[in-house]
Amino acid sequence: MFRINENTKIGELLATHPEAADILREMGMHCPTCPSAQNETLEEACMVHDMEVEALIEDLKGFLENM
Repeated sequence: MFRINENTKIGELLATHPEAADILREMGMHCPTCPSAQNETLEEACMVHDMEVEALIEDLKGFLENM
């Protein structure tokens, strides 16, 4: 089972759950189209975008559970 946490790589997340691109874009993160983001963790992406990783993880989990 795929588990989302701060060490989840964006490329792995999008390969497993392509629909997660919608929530990333909605939050202002253009990671799905950023080549460097593929090997970046959620925590690293949040640091770049000045976001709280815990909040992003909760939003992603909620979004994916309701799919």
